Amino acid sequence: MTIEINEGQRFPQQFVNAVLVLGGVALLAAAFWLPFGQLGFPVVLLALLAVQVSARYDARPAGGWHFPFAEGFVFLSMLLFEGEVGVLLAALVAFCCALPEGRGWRSVGFRAGAAAFAATLAVWTLRLTAGPLSGLTEGWPTPAMLNAACAAVLVLSFCNAGLAAFGGSYRMNLSAWQDGARLFFWQVVGNAAALLAAFAAALGVRFAGVEISVAAGALACLLATALRAKLNAGRALSAAEAPQHKLPEADRFRSAFDYAAIGMALVSTEGRWLQVNRSLCQILGYAEEELLLTDFLSVTHPDDLPTALSNIGQLLKGKVSASQMEKRYIHKSGHEVWVHWSVSLVRDQYSKSVHLIFQIQDITDRKLAEQQLHHDAFHDALTGLPNRALFMDHLKLAIARSRRNASTRFAVLYLDLDRFKVINDSLGHTIGDQLLVGIADRLKKNLRPGDTVARLGGDEFTVLIEDITDETESIQVAERVQKELSVPFNLSGREVFTTVSMGIAPSATGYERAEDILRDADTAMYRAKSMGKARYEIFDKAMHARAINLLQMETDMRRALERDEFILHYQPIVALDNFQLRGFEALVRWQHPERGFISPMDFIPVAEETGMIVPLGEWVMREACRQMHGWQKMFPLDHPLFITVNLSSKQFTQETLISTFAMILQETGVKPQSVKLEITESVVMENVDTATEMLRQLRGLGVKLAIDDFGTGYSSLSYLHRFPIDTLKIDRSFVTRMSENNENVEIVRTIVVLAQNLGMDVVAEGVETNEQLVILQKLGCENGQGYFFSKPVNADGAERIIAETYGALAAPARIANPQANGKRVFVA
Repeated sequence: MTIEINEGQRFPQQFVNAVLVLGGVALLAAAFWLPFGQLGFPVVLLALLAVQVSARYDARPAGGWHFPFAEGFVFLSMLLFEGEVGVLLAALVAFCCALPEGRGWRSVGFRAGAAAFAATLAVWTLRLTAGPLSGLTEGWPTPAMLNAACAAVLVLSFCNAGLAAFGGSYRMNLSAWQDGARLFFWQVVGNAAALLAAFAAALGVRFAGVEISVAAGALACLLATALRAKLNAGRALSAAEAPQHKLPEADRFRSAFDYAAIGMALVSTEGRWLQVNRSLCQILGYAEEELLLTDFLSVTHPDDLPTALSNIGQLLKGKVSASQMEKRYIHKSGHEVWVHWSVSLVRDQYSKSVHLIFQIQDITDRKLAEQQLHHDAFHDALTGLPNRALFMDHLKLAIARSRRNASTRFAVLYLDLDRFKVINDSLGHTIGDQLLVGIADRLKKNLRPGDTVARLGGDEFTVLIEDITDETESIQVAERVQKELSVPFNLSGREVFTTVSMGIAPSATGYERAEDILRDADTAMYRAKSMGKARYEIFDKAMHARAINLLQMETDMRRALERDEFILHYQPIVALDNFQLRGFEALVRWQHPERGFISPMDFIPVAEETGMIVPLGEWVMREACRQMHGWQKMFPLDHPLFITVNLSSKQFTQETLISTFAMILQETGVKPQSVKLEITESVVMENVDTATEMLRQLRGLGVKLAIDDFGTGYSSLSYLHRFPIDTLKIDRSFVTRMSENNENVEIVRTIVVLAQNLGMDVVAEGVETNEQLVILQKLGCENGQGYFFSKPVNADGAERIIAETYGALAAPARIANPQANGKRVFVA
């Protein structure tokens, strides 16, 4: 019983090589012991008849029984011309049947070698149990002959079934025992029938002679061909007489399959393409005829193949009803094609055989855009070095490795250029940028391959040195960097000298958070600057005074809420096309009774770390909504202003957030649609499903939602469209460093186009110069905020801005020039 074999994907290469060697040995042995005296024209006729009949009628089984003509002819040649002829004939038939499939000479040789080896085992089983094969057809069958025949059938069936079951378990992750038992049963039935037919044919040849037997065989082939043609004609007639209302449905299905916008294919469980549509051919670059000669494994990216086969194995085992994944195919021209791949099972209504249905959508453009955005978000546009986000990710991994293995040490170097502002102010920003690029290049060349160098922004660089034995290695790196950077830079024909101040924070102190060791390295760097610059300092316990200061800040912060020391400032958000005031962002400030004004950069991280951000955030939301409600009553505008409030990560994960915010809306009476909540993209990407549900509940309250600092976190375009987001806020780090030839412009352009395609509006943060404003207007950015329009002001200052813009309950003033008389104003 013939088993389909595709050795290129179904078997390990070592196994294929072993079968080729064993098959070659079997063929050489058969050729050596071949009884040439008995050979003649009848053997040639039998070989031709065997090849023609087997190629025409030995169809691949779909899970049931069929008569194995190839094995029948092999058994017949053994009985008539001894076993060596049977071995050679088995290899010849397998070779001729495999050759038209176009799978390569290695596959053809594997099929022929497997057939020759299995036939050799069957021959010697017969010889060892019944003696010479030529004597088996003399006289009536005896019990010994029947036992020998049964043994040969079992051996041949075991070889074929075992080979097929092993291939299935290796390729599709199926159970070899379960599949092998089923195949072995049908192999025994088929091979037993083939041996009986061979016995009958051999007796007929000995009784009637070779010439009459060959003629009878040819006549039988003609009758079988005629019968097969009649059966096919009967099926066609039945299909023609089928109810006419079913034909259009079939035609519609076929048309939908052929002209579907996505790639579709019908695939056998062995991986062969059975039917493919035009879209799939276009995706992979093959003509339909070319694709049907291959299988899906040969065009699947090797790295994605194990997962794809595992998913199909789960599907065939019935553990899942369908499977989806993003994977890569190899285009005919050689490049990768990213696709969204969906596979399910379908059963043929006539043969009841199981096939696979592939639905394939080309997502290459989306993947490339996502990869580009990911790269831009985690690398510095000027130097190409990793940025803060990527550096922190590497630093977290280093801390985790150090905690698992105490002997694994590392250190962080924090570098800041001395007098870089003087170079920028005297020689210009172009020279300054060239200097930063030159420093980045020298840092990369003077560090080990496993170390990480990053640019945090401005003239600040960091270095992560891993796998060190003690602090002296980090000191040696710092001294080498100082020496290398002391060599002058030749920038546009000018010699520029610079020095660096460095802080070193070794891991021996015992850190659990990346932010802590980076903070300490920064502290050591400022210590180096205060000690005269152009040097390095190592962080030690004496520098923990700052930690004590932070602890005191935490204590003061807990009392600040009770004493009403926090106040809100409001920064205007302006439409960039007509400079109309759109709303305000509420920003919390701390007026300490003893220490004076404390920057949010100092107390917000402490609030996040201690959990104080939750009650503080609730106070900010309530105060901002109360203030906006008051302005709405004071200024009843046709298009009401909105207020935006930041939600921290800890607030966003609070189970009581929805109920708390709903209560605030009800207490303050503010219109929900005039309130916009800002969440950073890193927060929503931590747990996509939970974040999506939380955002939908917030949207259900009627408020609007925005993603803050977009482009600085782990962006995923495949999830962004699932979030009910109204606004994307471009991080100020991209805006403040924009220029006509800066790659940050392209990042901003990408975010603007992305937001427009998703039906969102855009707000650019940190607009400080007229040049930045002009670029944003050219890119189609809708709104902006920053010092170019106004710094954050208190409630009275914000009220004056509204009054100056719209007039106190009067008609709004209209000014054509947004900077008339040298004073920046807003227009209605």
